[in-house]
Amino acid sequence: MSKTSVGYGKSPGAYKDKEKPFQIRESNISAAKAVADAVRTSLGPRGMDKMIQSANGDVTITNDGATILKQIQVLHPSAKMLVELSKAQDIEAGDGTTSVVVIAGSLLTAASKLLSKGIHPTTISESFQRASGKAVEILTDMATPVDLNDRESLVKIASTSLNSKVVSQYSGMLAPLAVDAVLRIVDPKKPDNVDLRDVKIIKKLGGTIEDTELIDGLVFSQRTAGSGGPTKMEKARIGLIQFCLSPPKTDMDNQVVVSDYAQMDRVLREERAYILNLVKQIKKAGCNVLLIQKSILRDALNDLALHFLTKMKIMVVKDIERSDIEFICKTINCKPIASIDHFQPEMLANAELVEEVTTGTSKVVKITGIANPGRTVTVLIRGSNKLVLEEADRSIHDALCVIRCLVKEKALIAGGGAPEIEVGQRMSEYAQGLTGMEGYCFSAFAEALEVIPSTLAENAGLNPISVVTELRNRHAHGEKTAGINVRKGAITNILEENVVQPLLVSTSAIRLAAECVTSIMKIDDIVMTM
Repeated sequence: MSKTSVGYGKSPGAYKDKEKPFQIRESNISAAKAVADAVRTSLGPRGMDKMIQSANGDVTITNDGATILKQIQVLHPSAKMLVELSKAQDIEAGDGTTSVVVIAGSLLTAASKLLSKGIHPTTISESFQRASGKAVEILTDMATPVDLNDRESLVKIASTSLNSKVVSQYSGMLAPLAVDAVLRIVDPKKPDNVDLRDVKIIKKLGGTIEDTELIDGLVFSQRTAGSGGPTKMEKARIGLIQFCLSPPKTDMDNQVVVSDYAQMDRVLREERAYILNLVKQIKKAGCNVLLIQKSILRDALNDLALHFLTKMKIMVVKDIERSDIEFICKTINCKPIASIDHFQPEMLANAELVEEVTTGTSKVVKITGIANPGRTVTVLIRGSNKLVLEEADRSIHDALCVIRCLVKEKALIAGGGAPEIEVGQRMSEYAQGLTGMEGYCFSAFAEALEVIPSTLAENAGLNPISVVTELRNRHAHGEKTAGINVRKGAITNILEENVVQPLLVSTSAIRLAAECVTSIMKIDDIVMTM
């Protein structure tokens, strides 16, 4: 064998790779597998959590694959591809972010073995792409359709996604909350998609996760401005303004020199008259609740304006972020008012009640009984400390995404490693009918999918070899829904345990993992540029 090439396989027709591409591929595969191994222990209901400490000292405790990979520092370019892969799965399905990375790691191990047999990387890439298409076909064939009106099934699916989270003991309460939130924002005009930006999540310290509530209305995390003003307003007329209730400011930087007290007094009088005029016009339009957008140029609301608004019994909520304006307008069905000239009665929204309520150690403002409500909803999460609060937020997001998957593709499959074993078996049978290198690649792909049940068993403290062997046996005898029951530590019919997941989570995980592995296999050099 020459020094410039590395030979794989002993047959004369075997593909021989040159030294450098071989080393690059090995390096890419081992770097990507290291990332997959890092999150592998977090898979499943008995998976371990990771404690991540950032440079500024913030600590995060989670077992959400996308969150872990987003926060760890990855230097190798192909390892970064797995981080992007989990982000893509998070965007597409919202759940299965750990599974997709684990599957990709297993496929890379399979690809490495195929390379050592002398199979060309392009052949492996193309076969894996076709195999992923076949796997999706088999999963679709196994799936059972679901009706969005069947709330009980939806709650079971949301519970399955929450079972592997830190806050799993509250899944009985959070799952129905996530289902109700998504069903409330489904637009009949677009029944095949849901925009999760229509669910506003607000986190407040104090209380426990059991105090988390779904509010059909609007909640502001800040309290009402000033003291002495109204904190409760029935039959509210709400105005949302984007201009400032403070003295006007010149366009250019300049200085005004006031030489005597009479001039100073006149400036203050003018300022007072200007602000009083603004407030009178607001009152004249019939507004009794004023929402003020935050300003970066000058004070959005100064003390004098607040004093006048309090005198006129107008409730004020200030420092509203620009990013929240669209959600507020959609929820209470109003338009933002850019100048005082446009402050007309028809620009206002109506609501039964606006009140400041105490939650834990702080206060929030709630708007309920909106006259023409939009298809939005607010979730107020409560937690005893910041770590629990953040994890509850991530868990609810995952549950919302799972229900969104069912709106996109109304079908579900069993969980607990059952679909992966079934796909593996059916693909192995299919591979036997293929000729040439493709048959090898399909068999390797089928075997690689068994990493999911094997990892679930390992994380639950079971013997992965005996569990996977028994699963194969059960599925070979036609038990399509036999899966790993981690509660009993045995193989049971997983549907009886209500462990189900949306079809989209599994299909998108297999498709994205295969695409990522294909990309890594096709790289034969890394070029550094300045």
